[in-house]
Amino acid sequence: MAYIAREMAHKMELIIPIEELLLNAKYGQIICYPRYDPAILKKRIEEMRRIGIKAVIFSGGKSISGVPVLGKGCVGIVIAAILEDNNKVALKILRTDVEAGRLLHEVEMLRIANSVNVGPKLLGFSECLLTMEYIDGELLPKWVKRLSGDKESVLKRLRRVLRDILEQCWRLDSIGLDHGELSWADKHIIIDPEEKPHILDFETASNRRMVSNVTSVTQYLFIRGRTASLITQKFGSIDKNILIQILRAYKTKRTRDQFESILETIGLLTQK
Repeated sequence: MAYIAREMAHKMELIIPIEELLLNAKYGQIICYPRYDPAILKKRIEEMRRIGIKAVIFSGGKSISGVPVLGKGCVGIVIAAILEDNNKVALKILRTDVEAGRLLHEVEMLRIANSVNVGPKLLGFSECLLTMEYIDGELLPKWVKRLSGDKESVLKRLRRVLRDILEQCWRLDSIGLDHGELSWADKHIIIDPEEKPHILDFETASNRRMVSNVTSVTQYLFIRGRTASLITQKFGSIDKNILIQILRAYKTKRTRDQFESILETIGLLTQK
């Protein structure tokens, strides 16, 4: 098989030209998960060509039949890929047991999120494939846990990241797009090497229901759960009862003033 195997930062990457996917069902079944079909695989390889993909990369913390992938969800499998211009992208592949409209819905939701500079950049799509900006980094809980150094430096870095997350959620609220999974966002916020947070995975997002991005993510970050406890250890405690009252007021009237009241209650309104 004409593939390249390379080890980067102790992580193995298998780089396989798309023409080679038909030669080994082990890799072809990732493109056609969970039901392998050579005819569907051929069609998807043609779709890859049309959107400029020349190779796929099997790597990541998840695994399907021993093959590493970046992610596995109810709608699709996420792997990395290489475009004709050699740029690395994230590639979401529709599961064979899911209707095509589910992926096209995510395309539209991501396009809307991108309009306010939230989410990985949408780069291309077909009926069964979605390419978007590849974002390297750590999931938020791991990043928070790893934060170290003098107390002032740690607090400054943490404040900057938390404020950015909340501002992104405010922008989503302001355009009426609800992410839908930010009340438990362990797998949906990644911090890149420049310590910029990114909100991921818009497959269950909606612009037809009441938005709750700010309220959901605030509860996740500061009120309940393991991640909130991790943040409290480094950020310090806040009055949760007052914060809950402010969040209720925000739900009634989602204005910038109400949002800034949340920031003020948390201690993030002004930079320190």
